[in-house]
Amino acid sequence: MIRGLYNWVLDKAAHRHAVWWLALFCFVEASFFPVPPHPLLGLMCLAEPKKALRFAAVATASSVLGGFLGYAIGWGLYDTVGEQLLAALHLTESFPVAACYLREAGFWIFVAKGATPIPFKLLTITAGFIGMNLVTFFFAAVISRAISFMIVGVLFRLFGAPIKRFIDKYLGLVTAAFIVLVVGGVLAVTLLEGGDGAQDRCAGATQVHAGPLG
Repeated sequence: MIRGLYNWVLDKAAHRHAVWWLALFCFVEASFFPVPPHPLLGLMCLAEPKKALRFAAVATASSVLGGFLGYAIGWGLYDTVGEQLLAALHLTESFPVAACYLREAGFWIFVAKGATPIPFKLLTITAGFIGMNLVTFFFAAVISRAISFMIVGVLFRLFGAPIKRFIDKYLGLVTAAFIVLVVGGVLAVTLLEGGDGAQDRCAGATQVHAGPLG
């Protein structure tokens, strides 16, 4: 089923309303849709490199807006929708770990993890469940999504179609390096302030309780 959805998403790259499809997929992927929008973004940038930054900006804004839907699911609909949704996406075991890390490191762990291949919906639903401050959530979502999408846009805008092979092979490494440069130092300090056992506690987390951050 996932492969079918993936191919369906890719088909929309050639649609005359491709930008709207991109916005829709980025919105729903941030809250419940299982297929990431990056392949669609990449194909659109490949087709029109001069519009790559525009496409990346659309993806960023739509994903942030969709993140608020994910937040709402975690905040008010976890028992009726969120729990079943996470189970369907095979994220149930990851949920307590994500909640622990967000409680321990908040903003910076959200930024770091939100810019990686980790499902963004896991972070948005978890943030709502634990009651992350909405302003903090907004800025963390903007930065993490901008890192995730704008790297693709900038590379295509600067180098055009020849960059596709490099992106397909090394985008994960480029993104990881950028995250380390931007947030690595601050994240390390934050984790240290949370205690030397923060990582061990979160890695083994199996339960989580709702409520605002302390």
